[in-house]
Amino acid sequence: MESIKLPNDFVKRVQKDPFLGTPLLDALNTTPPISIRNHPLKVSGNFLNDEVIPWMPLGRSLESRPVFTLDPHFHGGTYYPQEAGSQLLWSALKQLNLQEDPLFLDLCAAPGGKSTLISDFLAGTGLLISNEVIQQRAKILKENLTKWGYTNTIVSNNDPADFTKLDGIFDCIVVDAPCSGEGMFRKDHKAREEWSEHHVVLCASRQKRIVMDSWPALKESGYLIYSTCTFNEQENEKNIAWIIEQTGAKLIEIDLPFAETGRDGVGHYAIPGKQKAEGFFIAVLQKTSETKEHSEKNNKPAFALYKDLKMVGELVNLTPDIVFVQWENFVFALPEKHLQLSQKIKQKLRIIKLGTEIGELSRKGIIPHEALALSVNLVKSDIPKYELTKEQALHYLKGETFALNGNHGYGLMCFEGTKLGWIKHLGNRFNNLYPKEWRIRMRID
Repeated sequence: MESIKLPNDFVKRVQKDPFLGTPLLDALNTTPPISIRNHPLKVSGNFLNDEVIPWMPLGRSLESRPVFTLDPHFHGGTYYPQEAGSQLLWSALKQLNLQEDPLFLDLCAAPGGKSTLISDFLAGTGLLISNEVIQQRAKILKENLTKWGYTNTIVSNNDPADFTKLDGIFDCIVVDAPCSGEGMFRKDHKAREEWSEHHVVLCASRQKRIVMDSWPALKESGYLIYSTCTFNEQENEKNIAWIIEQTGAKLIEIDLPFAETGRDGVGHYAIPGKQKAEGFFIAVLQKTSETKEHSEKNNKPAFALYKDLKMVGELVNLTPDIVFVQWENFVFALPEKHLQLSQKIKQKLRIIKLGTEIGELSRKGIIPHEALALSVNLVKSDIPKYELTKEQALHYLKGETFALNGNHGYGLMCFEGTKLGWIKHLGNRFNNLYPKEWRIRMRID
């Protein structure tokens, strides 16, 4: 396939910009780097010996791109393919002065790279709301957060303006704003075709709207982390200056020694040719204005406590920090300390993932859900496990069945210790319970 040239207007602008210059243009025509981020609690043998990304201890730079779809560990959520520059978020989060059990909002979260990283940062504490306005992308976000396996996550499918219903509750809002995609020019040549100066102007305007729509939801002294995957000043430094002018926010200085300090000392960049990464910009603001408070109506509870712990206990490790709730005909696990807050969020937003889904209620008990199989700490240790070969694992992930010795009942399919999903063993055969929408569709032979 013939390479698409960089847009002429982009080339001229970069050449005139002393911050960027022609070295960037040369770098954008080289082979893009490949990187992943390992799950801290789902350790597989993959990528442990690859080059560590300097700003992210769990990140790895790979020599070549694997076929992730044909790796069962990928489906089990043991790692996430994430661009190295985006992982600068980890270093920024580490420098925030957050209260205990913070409430996070990842506002433009699909496909889920930054949300899974925030989940790792929270390490089971606090609560993360991951939001995506586009419905189909929200489904992908839900899948990736489900595979990552933390219970303290909720996925919503809302417009940023909807978060004004939650005035002043978030300790940190991450806005990875939709942008003109200049940082993707190296790995996605379609982005070159779609770029124009007019598109840059439209993106900058949309980014301002997204930030201002969500600003009321941020607590006083809370943090807004703003990022893009583009290089131009209009979507980055100038937008930060505009937000500060509109809100009175304070620019927070963070130490990112492996990144490039932005123009006039505003934010930080990963720049191809200087970092082993694609393009990325990040800046941190702190809210200084008071947050309006308003009284809450006595809304009807969005879900009820599920109290049959004996039934749940057949599948789940029961711990005092987790409560179980029933929403429609399904049982979910939520952090006990965030039960009331979760009720409020469910009342105000369109929720498509609520904590960890345990399963669907039936006449004979609970039919276990994939989210339970992939959770980091919920599934009961004495559930029968079936260790598969790689060939068997891939056929299972395609939704197929095959000969497998075992006893009647629910069991977990595993590959090299990584949990993949549920089956219901019938003695001489099994029903494959792997979600249809997640199944491998490419040839595996």
